[in-house]
Formats: sequence, C-alpha cells, structure tokens
Amino acid sequence: MLNYLKNKWMAFKNLFDDDNNINEKSVVGFLAFTVMVIFALADLLTGYFGKDLVINEFIYDSFVLVVLGSFGIAEVGKIFGGKKGE
Repeated sequence: MLNYLKNKWMAFKNLFDDDNNINEKSVVGFLAFTVMVIFALADLLTGYFGKDLVINEFIYDSFVLVVLGSFGIAEVGKIFGGKKGE
C-alpha cells in the first residue's frame, strides 16, 4: 500500500517537471470544463426541485474563458510549436 501511494505521489509530482509528456494547459482546461458541467447539472437538479441556482455570471464567464483559452493555447502550441526533435 505504501509503494502504491509513493508511486501515485511521484506521478503527481512529475506533472510539475519541465520535461514531461503531460500538456498542463489541457489539464487546466479539462478541470475548468468539469466545473462548468457540475454547475450545469446542479442548475438542472435545482430547477427540477423548483429552486433557482444563483451563479454569478462573472464566475461562469471566467470558467468559459479559461476553457477556451486553455484549449486554444494548447492547439496553437501544437500548430506553431513544432517538434522537439526537428
């Protein structure tokens, strides 16, 4: 069990290394998109029970911009970044 936890911690720590295979911008975009989906499901659920879910428009718009920005930056990096081996 201890080795399993140590391996998971090392995998999490590798996320912050400069030399990894993980696209951090895509991870942030996916997490922001997940929060937006949770907001949408909570809004549907509270609407079903006849209550209003009050979400500040500024907060929701911020998540939208983070998602669009993260995925947009990741795609531009793929297009114009080239490969490291070239």
